[in-house]
Amino acid sequence: MEYRPLGKTGLTVSVAGLGCGGNSRLGLGRGASVADCVAVVRTAIDLGVNFLDTAEAYGTEAIVGEAARAHGRDRLVISTKAVFGTGDTAATVAQKVEASLRRLGLDHVDIFHFHAVAPAAYAHHRDVLAPALLKLRDQGKVRHVGITETSPADPEQKMLAQAIEEDPWEVIMLAYSLMNQGARRHVFPTTARRGIGTLLMFVVRNIFSNATYRAEIFARLVAEGRLDRALVADGDPLGFLTAGGAAESLTDAAYRFVRHTEGVDVVLFGTGNKDHVAANVASILRPPLPAPVVARLQDSFGHLTGVGLDRPGPVTA
Repeated sequence: MEYRPLGKTGLTVSVAGLGCGGNSRLGLGRGASVADCVAVVRTAIDLGVNFLDTAEAYGTEAIVGEAARAHGRDRLVISTKAVFGTGDTAATVAQKVEASLRRLGLDHVDIFHFHAVAPAAYAHHRDVLAPALLKLRDQGKVRHVGITETSPADPEQKMLAQAIEEDPWEVIMLAYSLMNQGARRHVFPTTARRGIGTLLMFVVRNIFSNATYRAEIFARLVAEGRLDRALVADGDPLGFLTAGGAAESLTDAAYRFVRHTEGVDVVLFGTGNKDHVAANVASILRPPLPAPVVARLQDSFGHLTGVGLDRPGPVTA
């Protein structure tokens, strides 16, 4: 495993992080037992993954907490999140943080994020809710404060464009993939300059695993004038990634493309299958794609925003 600093938080994190939500939710999405879900977390930890991300909405906080207590809480970085509305108050923040800690069975969490914040709700989170989270940080219940975007509803990342220029955010979670590269130009230069940690979600989606769906998306992009028709003239415009041997699969290419983008700290992956944990980690740890391949991906798709955010990736990804 490779490790790196998470912005200026002082935390050292694995470049591969286990996301405990999505379709799989560690296996809960397909009816797996708690023991089986804990085993998925344990498999990741045994491979050197020390970053675990969960949330109130995922229903996996108790599983993460059980795994952490059993397999070395002190060597893990645990991140959780909760959704707040504009009607919520400072008291709500304290209540939700305490509830998360009870479910986790821990006395503190390393990062607590405001979850899926829409542009219109950002000012309320910054001005009304964040001061309450900072008080909890002073009390030691939260070590660092973060914010995550609502990617499908904010594909141009308008909320983050404002948040990364302001206090108190120490960590952000954002959508970034080889079909959704906007953050490379509009987010990462600022987070690097200001020392804000970055966590990537929406890295692998059905557009990379489902050829029929991918063809539908490309056809729509061409019809909308968002993609050069010449790119689809010979079939799948991503086919060159595997045909030329640059990557083992499109999923492998997707992980490697984002992992080696400057400004990226943690690449989150999710699965409910122990056998797929190692495959995901292996892709994240592989060398960068060849420079001409990266340039081709940037030239062909770098202008797109929000592509592939409308369907989640496969449960096994």
